[in-house]
This record gives sequence, structure tokens and C-alpha cells, in this order.
Amino acid sequence: MTKTKQNNGKIFSLGLQHVLAMYAGAILVPLLVGRALELTAEQLSYLVAIDLLTCGIATLLQAWKNKYLGIGLPVVLGSSFVAVTPMISIGTNYGITAIYGAIIVTGLFIILCAPLFSKIARLFPPVVIGTVVTIIGLSLIPSGIKNMGGGVTSPDFGSIDNLTLSFGVLLFILVLSRFSKGFIQSLSVLAGIIAGTAVATLMGKVDFSPVAEASWFRLPSVFYFGTPTFEIGPILTMLVVGIVIVIESTGVFFALSKICEKPLSDKDLTRGYRAEGVAITLGGILNAFPYNTFAQNVGLVQLSKVKTKNVVVAAGGILVFLGLIPKIAAFATIIPTPVLGGATVVMFGMVVASGIKMLSTVDFSKQANLLIMACSVSIGLGATAVPDLFAQLPSALRIIVSDGIISGSLVTILLNLLFSIKPKREKATQKITPTLEQSS
Repeated sequence: MTKTKQNNGKIFSLGLQHVLAMYAGAILVPLLVGRALELTAEQLSYLVAIDLLTCGIATLLQAWKNKYLGIGLPVVLGSSFVAVTPMISIGTNYGITAIYGAIIVTGLFIILCAPLFSKIARLFPPVVIGTVVTIIGLSLIPSGIKNMGGGVTSPDFGSIDNLTLSFGVLLFILVLSRFSKGFIQSLSVLAGIIAGTAVATLMGKVDFSPVAEASWFRLPSVFYFGTPTFEIGPILTMLVVGIVIVIESTGVFFALSKICEKPLSDKDLTRGYRAEGVAITLGGILNAFPYNTFAQNVGLVQLSKVKTKNVVVAAGGILVFLGLIPKIAAFATIIPTPVLGGATVVMFGMVVASGIKMLSTVDFSKQANLLIMACSVSIGLGATAVPDLFAQLPSALRIIVSDGIISGSLVTILLNLLFSIKPKREKATQKITPTLEQSS
């Protein structure tokens, strides 16, 4: 009995480690989107709570390997950074209900196309995955920089107090990362947010009323923000987001497969993609977010050497529990914007670093790989820096190409397909060459 309790306690503590490692990333997405769409404190609390709840359900779906869905690897799912700027753009131009209509369609699309994605996973080589991840990070960094100043709409944008807070958080995270090791090091961003909020409280910049007003328990609401609407522009945009999420997750699946020494078949990938499609559909119904496999938790699996999925089942259960308590979620909503900015600069910078690390395995002696990366990053950054470039296009098309993540990722995918197509003459040469070698 005692041994069983010790094992359960160990599994719970390791699951809690996974939650803490991904918590900062999980709450950043609802905070960035919610504040950009000017949601009320109550709506923002709901958004954070339902996000945590759905993260937990999505994680449990992936761990629950069965005939139809679930990758069966120790993966943790969280709200995707890819969706941040597209959701803000859709919500600003079409209304928040159009966001969730598009998310639902995207989830169903991934569920239906999961077998196809598993067959074409070879079309997502490191140059595609690495370039896409790099573009995601580079496109999000301007948002983090704006938050460091307090938000561009803030009357005290760029004030000494805001800059002191944001750079203080950044410095704290860097110091903790430099002088700590292992699991503590992986919590540096979360610790920076907590420390920055504590200092901001002493400066009188934190309002605790949202925490006091939040309830202790609340069940999720279906279509909390209203009945979803289905607009062609937002749907096309979110479909591209879904494809990018699939590409991202493919890289994480194969990384975990290597760590756990469990080769993945096409059927395994199909179940993994299908589980993510179900999670994204659920996110649309509950008015949460699109979900994908979190890369930062892969590092924790490697660090802890614990490869059993019981640990991520515990993490999923903890996330569901946290999501049912709005008062806990409300604590996330009181984080001052400059504090958030200091943390997001690190988070988004780490996304860029992860992309560059993936690209380090690419053979850049091949001109095709250089062109794919060069053109994709240029278009992605160009669209982020100069969004008015596409202002004259029809609205349905403009919402797709004016987002740097979407346009850059599309260029990556299309160029990789282009360079993967071999001319008939080249194919014929490849067939003839072995024959000549054999005859000689």
C-alpha cells in the first residue's frame, strides 16, 4: 500500500512538473488574444480557465491511445502560438464569433484529413519545420516588444516604470536560467512572471479585484461568446493555421519517438493528428483555442528520463482541475502588460532559437534549401513589418496573406513542394544511372 502511494505521489509530482513547465506558455495565448480584443476582466478569466481545462482534455486525448485517436507518447498539449495574430486579426475584422466558427471547421478538417497528413509527413522535412517555427517566433516578437512598453494603446507607453518592470523580468529570467539547473531552470519564465507581478504590486500597478470577484468553481460553457459564425476569409486563414500546427506537431512527435525509442507508423501519426483535430474542434465549441503539442515539455521528458504516459495523464488531470476554478485563472489576468512583455520576449525568442536548432540539421549546400528558407523568412517578416502591403486585396484574401506567420508558412510549404517535384528528365537519369553501374 505504501509503495503504491509513493508511486502515485511520484507520478503526481512529475505531472505537476509538466504543468509548471508549460503553464507560462499556456496562459500567454489567452492573455495576448483577450487583451488585444479588449475583453472584460470576467471574460478574460473565463478564457484563461477554459484554456487550461481544454489543454488538460487535449493532453488526455493524446495519451489515451486507442483504435481511432491518441499518439500514446508522453505529450502535453497547449494553446498554439501560431493562432495568436490570426485570431486577433479575425476578431478585429469579423468579430469574435467568426474566430470560433473558423476553429471548429479547422478541427473537423484535421480529423478528416489525418490519414492524408500521415501519408505526406515526409513532405515536412527539417527545412520546412525549422523555417516555420523560426517564422512563428520572429513574427511574434514585435507583439512582445510592444507589451514591454505597456501596450501601444497605453497612455504611459514606454514610461520608465514600464521599462524597468519589463527589463527587470527579462533580467531575472536570464539570471535564473544562468545560475540554476534542471527543472528549476525550466521554470525560469514562470518564476519571472511571478516575481515581476510581485514587484508591480508594490508599485501599485496590480488590481486584485478580478481575483476577488471570480468564483471558486465553474463548469465550461458551450459557445460562451455567442453562436459561431462562418466566414470564408477567417476559415481559410484558420485552415492554414491548422496545417502549420500539424507540421509543428510532426516535428515534436518524431523527437519524442526518438527519445522514447518508439518508432511511429502512419497509423500512429493518423491517431495523433486526429486527436489534435478533436482538441481543436472542442476548443472552438468551448470558445478556447487551437491546440498543438508543446515542444518545451519534450525537454522535460529528456531531462527527467521518465517516458511513461501516466505522468502526462496526471498533468492532464491537474490542468482540468485548474480550469474548473476561475479564481486561479483570475490570478493570470492581473499580470501587468510590461511583466507579460518581459516574459514573452524570452518565450518568443526561444521559439526562434528552437527553429534555428532544427535548421542546423539541414543540408544548406543544396540551393533549394537556401531558397526555401530565404524566401519564406523574408515574406513572413515583410508581412509582419509592413501589413499594409496587401491592403488593396479583397478582405478574404487580405486576412490570410497580411499575417506574417500564415504567409511565411504558406511560402515554405509551397516552395518545398515545388523543389520536391523532379523533372521527367531527372527521373529518367536516376533510373538509367543504376542500370549503367550494374552493366559496368
